[in-house]
Amino acid sequence: MNIKHCPDPEQPANTEAVFVTGGSPSSEVDLERILTAWNSATEKLQQTHHTLRAEVKRLTDELEIKNRELARKNRLADLGQMASHIAHEVRNSLMPMTLYSSLIRRQFASSDAGTDIVDKLDSGLKALDATVNDLLHFTSEREPRKFRFPLRALAEEVCSSLAPQCAAQAIDVNIGLPQDFDVSADREMLRRALLNLVLNALDAMPAGGNLEIRGQTYPHGSELVVSDTGSGIAPAEQHHLFEPFYTTKGSGTGLGLAIVERIVTAHGGTVKVRNVAPHGVAFSLVLPNCQGESASAGQLRKQPLNPSLIGYEDHLQRKAVA
Repeated sequence: MNIKHCPDPEQPANTEAVFVTGGSPSSEVDLERILTAWNSATEKLQQTHHTLRAEVKRLTDELEIKNRELARKNRLADLGQMASHIAHEVRNSLMPMTLYSSLIRRQFASSDAGTDIVDKLDSGLKALDATVNDLLHFTSEREPRKFRFPLRALAEEVCSSLAPQCAAQAIDVNIGLPQDFDVSADREMLRRALLNLVLNALDAMPAGGNLEIRGQTYPHGSELVVSDTGSGIAPAEQHHLFEPFYTTKGSGTGLGLAIVERIVTAHGGTVKVRNVAPHGVAFSLVLPNCQGESASAGQLRKQPLNPSLIGYEDHLQRKAVA
């Protein structure tokens, strides 16, 4: 008889326990995916953090600029009211003084010494009248009466009025504007701005040089560039050029460029200034078109013929070398 021993279920089996460590391949893949997703989320959060910090800095800087502009406009408004009152009072006194000067000239017509004194008196009165005109232009608040007109004709008109001074200073004038270069602006206001820029250029070249007036047309506006071959502008002075009554000259009111900026701003445009090689400075007036208006196809085709301000430095440098 064969007797089989069956293990007693109540007795522990005499075997060694085996513990299996590690996971299945699918568990390792899931863990890798989790870590990859975590790293990706962390990188995106860091990028978002940097983006938000940059945006906050941009908005803070923009707010600071706007606050400075607002404070400057408030100061200019107060200054304008005071200047306007003074200008009108001085002009009221200038009228009789000019009349008396003409009467004195008649009485001393036969005296060379007397005529010389009256000439000096008239020169002082004319300088004072020019200052009054600058103040009145600076304080003018009228809205531009815009219409399209050829800019070259206006530039020729301004330069023609200053032809004797240009000839006396040996200044070569070059108007690089095509005949059909039209702009949308108040002609009289833009004439005043262009005149101030040209006068500023003449003052920068007392010993002669080159004065150039050029333009560039864009789909949404036009750019007028007035450049000279003077000594240029120091970087520290560029931030103060358009401040009222700021001047580096021995004479003058310091309102010429401030008037230019006010006129261009009234047109919704901007004024830029930069030094150009090998020497000199270029002022750029950027004027937008009227609403719903765009440049003509003929003007757009002529863009390559008119160097923009971006390439204007190279243009002047090539001309100086030639």
